Amino acid sequence: MSRVELPYFNISRSYGGNQNWFLDFWMHIGGCGALTMCDLMIYMAMHRARSECTPFSTDQLTRRSYVRFGMQMKPYLKPRKTGIKDLKAFMDGAEDYLKNNSIEGIELEAFPGTRSYESAELVLKNQIDAGIPVPMLMLNHKRKEFSFFEWHWFLVVGYEDRKEGEKVVCYAKAATYGKAHWIRFDRFWETGEEERGGLIIVKEKQR
Repeated sequence: MSRVELPYFNISRSYGGNQNWFLDFWMHIGGCGALTMCDLMIYMAMHRARSECTPFSTDQLTRRSYVRFGMQMKPYLKPRKTGIKDLKAFMDGAEDYLKNNSIEGIELEAFPGTRSYESAELVLKNQIDAGIPVPMLMLNHKRKEFSFFEWHWFLVVGYEDRKEGEKVVCYAKAATYGKAHWIRFDRFWETGEEERGGLIIVKEKQR
């Protein structure tokens, strides 16, 4: 069975950044969209040779520099009562950040959660195989096992095909709140709810 994990980053013992580090009220309770964009930019700087994506050197990545970056991202993906609950709102803020910081060659495309699971799995695997994480938004979910991820933005940074009985099923590796979480992706994608989130496809163009 195949398994692909992106190299990602650590801050001390934290797997990526952690929303709980923020003392700012709105970032602490609703900063997941802004921090998902921060995590994507840190990854691009560290592993795609795009130092322009972050305002600091990722060689000296610390909790303090991460929090400072999150606060700089806040105006672009501002936390709000209803959350950043659609893909377009995330892309608008993310594209403003890219434009205002003269970051060229990175394009974003929405992949709504209403599309088929089969197409979502293909997009996820293609992105990870290309070495690029996948921002994902989960809204409500009927399965209680996924309640931790409800109304939440995070990055998918890997996948694994596992044989379960006679089936091969895909698990996605999500990075959020300083930890890695392996999620059975078909059950995760099929939320059972009308209002759905989705994926952001990140396309890197030649410079």
